[in-house]
Amino acid sequence: MATGTLIAESLRLGTDLGELALRVSRIQRFEARSAIAAQARIWTLLTFEADDSMVTELSNQLSRVLDEPGWYVDMRTTDETLIIFPHLVFRYRRGDAEGRRAAENYGRQHGVPDAQLDWPA
Repeated sequence: MATGTLIAESLRLGTDLGELALRVSRIQRFEARSAIAAQARIWTLLTFEADDSMVTELSNQLSRVLDEPGWYVDMRTTDETLIIFPHLVFRYRRGDAEGRRAAENYGRQHGVPDAQLDWPA
């Protein structure tokens, strides 16, 4: 079972994800103190689960609807971490420092503040 985190405000206006095969397990709302000017100040955090067989399709779907700049979705399987940016998905083995560093560097280059590059290992 894959797990992940999606910030609802990261989705482009007009997005309809009615056909996603995922289950929301937790919803949280909070003030995002590290938000940049292009990001909403109040975030709705959706923690979700999806079948491992749906990970590739789900990550591609999310990659097509994320807003820019400064947004991503993180998702993990037992063996892999997926960091989903608009139009690009980083997929690396869990614990792979080089893979994580590449995703962090890309995030920085595309407006994600260091304080937000905090997905689980």
